[in-house]
Amino acid sequence: MQSRVVQMEENKDKDPLVVGRSNQTRALPQRLLQLLMLFLFLCFTFSVASIYMIKYFGFHSIVPAIKPSLVPCIEEESRNLGGWINPPSNLLHTMSDKELLWRASMVPRIKKYPFNRVPKIAFMFLTKGPLPLAPIWERFFKGNKGFYSIYIHSLPSFKADFSASSVFYKRQIPSQVTEWGKMSMCDAERRLLANALLDISNEWFVLLSESCIPLYNFNVIYKYISQSNNSFVGAFDDPGPYGRGRYDENMLPEVNISQWRKGSQWFEMSRKLALHIVEDTKFYPKFAEFCRPACYVDEHYFPTMLTIQASNLLANRSITWVDWSRGGAHPATFGKSDITEEFMKQMLESRKCTYNDRNTSMCYLFARKFAPSALEPLLLLAPKYLGF
Repeated sequence: MQSRVVQMEENKDKDPLVVGRSNQTRALPQRLLQLLMLFLFLCFTFSVASIYMIKYFGFHSIVPAIKPSLVPCIEEESRNLGGWINPPSNLLHTMSDKELLWRASMVPRIKKYPFNRVPKIAFMFLTKGPLPLAPIWERFFKGNKGFYSIYIHSLPSFKADFSASSVFYKRQIPSQVTEWGKMSMCDAERRLLANALLDISNEWFVLLSESCIPLYNFNVIYKYISQSNNSFVGAFDDPGPYGRGRYDENMLPEVNISQWRKGSQWFEMSRKLALHIVEDTKFYPKFAEFCRPACYVDEHYFPTMLTIQASNLLANRSITWVDWSRGGAHPATFGKSDITEEFMKQMLESRKCTYNDRNTSMCYLFARKFAPSALEPLLLLAPKYLGF
């Protein structure tokens, strides 16, 4: 009896909350076991359902296709040397002039090429639109693939229709409107040079118009240009009103009057001189602002700048023949009736000039200006007088 009383007293002293917690602790493992069983059941059910869907509907039905969002930093063609030495596959790029000149100014520091480089002549045609004398050029280039490149700067609105078999097919570069005697003309020439410089094999650069013809066959012209010690850029000091008379003292200090030069717009130059032109930021602003008609910038900018930068590389004469005997602001234009055997003899007659410091009678490689009507007689007389 006494032991029961003692036990009851002990039970009265226990906290009810403690008793409740003790009961919950006993029930907790059972509840966790139930939740674990439910989770395993759901996992099993999902796995079976997934296997069924993959088997009958394909993996793509439950896993969405993920397209890579990262673009490789280097295109496949640039991962080897070929990506750097092969010419652009498409001349119609989207670079601005500023981007183009920057890209074209890049040069390798090691002079010896680690591949078999065949030096090419870049023939750059500065035109308004069509090339009416294209057939004579087609004949000139025939059989000489790999030794030349062609670039055409025309009005942006002009759409060429050369056939796929033509050497002029897809040779237009991104162009802009040009105006005679203004800086836009030099911009077009720089644009041609920059695009041509993107081909690492182009070593010499010849500027031509749609009215130009070659005076010799390709082999003769290639040898003449490639073996010359100098570039054929006209640059002379004209003390008269059409030379120094066009000089503006605002050109100082970059250009003083003793450095002012005049020359023909039509040139041939080496890769080194072409790089001088595309990378120029020193002289360009001065000529753009202070050489405007009646200062015709295409007659002064390149001759003056190259005389200052690399006078030792200039032959100081042009290799494009023109006839100024009729007077006026422009040279004579020759049409169908002008193209006779006598005319061809006179155009090719012996002259005197220097080539690699030696006297020669072969002074001109190209001639202008020829009207479209001159094409037929030129094609008839070319085999006899021009050699192609």
